[in-house]
Amino acid sequence: MNSPTISSSRASLAVDGDDVDVRYLHGGDGPPLVFLHGIGLDAAAVSWRHALPALAGEFSVYALDLPGHGESDGPDRTYTTDYYVDVLGSFLEAMGIRGAGLVGISMGGAVALGHALDGGSPERLVLVDSYGLGADAYWRQAASAALRIPFASSFLWGSVSSRAGVRTNLQGLLGSSVPEELVDDVHGAVSGRSMDALRSWQRHEFRPDGLRTDYRSRLGDLSTPTLLVHGEHDPLFPVSWSREASERLSAGELRVFDRCGHWVPRECPEAFNGLVRDFCLA
Repeated sequence: MNSPTISSSRASLAVDGDDVDVRYLHGGDGPPLVFLHGIGLDAAAVSWRHALPALAGEFSVYALDLPGHGESDGPDRTYTTDYYVDVLGSFLEAMGIRGAGLVGISMGGAVALGHALDGGSPERLVLVDSYGLGADAYWRQAASAALRIPFASSFLWGSVSSRAGVRTNLQGLLGSSVPEELVDDVHGAVSGRSMDALRSWQRHEFRPDGLRTDYRSRLGDLSTPTLLVHGEHDPLFPVSWSREASERLSAGELRVFDRCGHWVPRECPEAFNGLVRDFCLA
């Protein structure tokens, strides 16, 4: 049986008073399911390479390149989590999508959650190794200091401009060996523009006393059925973030993937896709 076709299209969105052109991937026929990637070393075709064709048999799947990433525009602006929440809202409105399930990884999880908490009313939420569920992280202070180093943007881009550099960065994120296919995908997606977006977002998010986006105090207000997925060995955001969030949510479930790091959809694609399918069809 052939996999459903995943096509690439573009949409012009009005966000925060400006027009921005975004690329999105889509396919399938069924209830809408929208996927949101993370910041920096990511794009729609990276995190969701396997998920989109696997789930397009039961859902209408959409995955956009957030501004500053992939093949979308990279406007000269400050990139913030709130800005990306607005991008998601504008995209759903432009596509006429109502009641979609939202699946977000890392910063994309915070974007999906922020949209839901701001009244977006998604049908289901799947938050994967999600940002926005903790006040601070052990690496934040060092990362904040690095942002003040002159020419840091050039150093950052240089560290991921080669396949060897990408592989080194991925080794620090995954709980297992790094698949060459993932190295290829990230190397093809990352650019100086995406590194600029990453640094802009980091400058806004990394405060002297912690991380700016922390939705924990609002989780009790959320009634949307929510699945929290986390890699047991995630080096960026500890699994305790998702454990605590699942207890605060009135309709929260938790699934921890053994031997996985920060990129569950790429480290354990078959198990992840089956889990999302079952949860969003329930």
